[in-house]
Amino acid sequence: MSIKNFDELSKLLDKESTPKKIAIVNAMDQHSLESIFSLKQYVEPILIGNASKIKDMIDSIGQTIDDVQIIETQSDVESAEKAVELAKNGQADIIMKGKIQTKDLLKAVVNKEKGIRKSKVLSHVALYELPNYSKLVLSTDGGMVLEPSLEQKKEIIHNALFVFHQLGYKEPKVAALSAAEQVNEKLQDSVEGKQLKEMNQNGEIPGCIIEGPISLDLSLSEEIAQAKGYQGKIQGDADILLVPNITAGNLLGKAFSVTANGKMAGAVLGAEVPIILTSRGSTTEEKFNSIILSIVLSEKK
Repeated sequence: MSIKNFDELSKLLDKESTPKKIAIVNAMDQHSLESIFSLKQYVEPILIGNASKIKDMIDSIGQTIDDVQIIETQSDVESAEKAVELAKNGQADIIMKGKIQTKDLLKAVVNKEKGIRKSKVLSHVALYELPNYSKLVLSTDGGMVLEPSLEQKKEIIHNALFVFHQLGYKEPKVAALSAAEQVNEKLQDSVEGKQLKEMNQNGEIPGCIIEGPISLDLSLSEEIAQAKGYQGKIQGDADILLVPNITAGNLLGKAFSVTANGKMAGAVLGAEVPIILTSRGSTTEEKFNSIILSIVLSEKK
């Protein structure tokens, strides 16, 4: 069965045999702690940072520190390195950003000697539940790779496919977004959309259906696709939206969340464990959903 919304996603947690160990880097963050404690039966928190401040914040949200591991660190760098060390040693299944700059956490993740990079590209996946769309849709990459090359886009697609394969989809539909469905030789993402489609057709990118170049409206609206007489394999039923660059991904994500009332879950993939990098403006619900997604993605299937 393919997962269509976050309620169905959360029901997968009932199948988890043991709680996942989640290391929160600089855990002095109210929303992160609230989301963790609301999922206490599914996760085993490892709270890294200033122990005194962490304990005070736990107390302020009406929780207790019983059975919660707290690791005292003296700096952001030490906190990030400790979380990565735990993941590398198999002592953490998920890493979650707390009150730390993203760059400081990722520096430890990609460290050549002590880091946990697994694939060539670390990319951010943002999974959305939209009021007017019949299923979950994923946008990538709006958080990591600034201007991805064709080879990097292949890796970004690979990371996104991992998500949907874990959610029960056999052949997710990938829309390589551009301004229009006709190839424009002067527009790089248009040309690369065609190339990615050809790679999919010749078996170089298996396990999915890639259409490109394709516009956003054709990707998400069957009515518009029919009205325009579009003949591609995606007829308003895309699963994955591959954006041209980080700016497009950032804008699309904020439009989904802020103006379309979309619910969101996000994670960075390509490391040995999922990494939750929610922003400072993220709600408890968004962090809650991101943890659920990361629990599911951390399962070995």
